Amino acid sequence: MAWIPKPSASMKIERRDEPYLTQAMKDELSQRYLPRFETTLAALLPALHMIQHEYHWVPPQAMEEIAEFLGLSPADVLDTATFYEEYALAPRGRHVVGVCRSIACEFCGQPQVTQAIKDTLGIDVGETTADGKVCLVELECLGSCGTAPAALIDEELHEQLTPQRAAELVRQVRSQDAPPPASGREGLAPETASNAPKGASKSAPKSAH
Repeated sequence: MAWIPKPSASMKIERRDEPYLTQAMKDELSQRYLPRFETTLAALLPALHMIQHEYHWVPPQAMEEIAEFLGLSPADVLDTATFYEEYALAPRGRHVVGVCRSIACEFCGQPQVTQAIKDTLGIDVGETTADGKVCLVELECLGSCGTAPAALIDEELHEQLTPQRAAELVRQVRSQDAPPPASGREGLAPETASNAPKGASKSAPKSAH
């Protein structure tokens, strides 16, 4: 049987003249992050976050630029970007709907919430609507087990979702081309939701990575 090598080094990177890692990003990394760490490797996650926040994904060219700036190998950057599921390695829609799939959310109705979003948008998990507006993904945990099921729409956390409310939210995102603000614990009756702590669902907890 012939030995067939993998074409590991044959990947071609699409490039553009304008760098993804801008001078402003480099300045922020140099002034805000690098002084805090003993090694440049420790600033890799913030650098990847900057790219993802700006472009909604992490292009291969950007990984090379980060590697060069931080003095790392491109393999180090790629290994990190592929390890954390929050980093998108392919273009996404302008708005990302991320449904938590942790066991608490699953027990509290996440499959039905996800299905309602899929039916409303006409896409599956991991896909983007044809107009490029909305992408649907599943996330491992949003740290809101006590208010499951939960989802992130862009950077807004929505808790205690029902399938009906989830469908309403994604319709708003697609029609208005803007993320709806979190309006408290979505599935609670108004009189109950009004008693929830103010600001309890305004934003997702920051990642511990």
